[in-house]
Amino acid sequence: MSDLSVKSAVWLKSSYSVGMNNCVETARLSPGLLAVRDSKNTAGPALLFPPSAWTSFLGDLCHGDLGDPGSGGASRP
Repeated sequence: MSDLSVKSAVWLKSSYSVGMNNCVETARLSPGLLAVRDSKNTAGPALLFPPSAWTSFLGDLCHGDLGDPGSGGASRP
């Protein structure tokens, strides 16, 4: 994936960010990748995920399956 395709991507920010720049932004890239970056550092790096991995992450996040950040791991057995 070229740096140029990430920089020229159409980035979307959550409406929950409310202009505070404390959110992540996402962009769809070809061939079938999703880019995620920090909205406070738009010139910084972006993480690339296949859509299935991002969907799985969001599902786990919404269901509380990621555990307590202070516990050092997920809450699953």
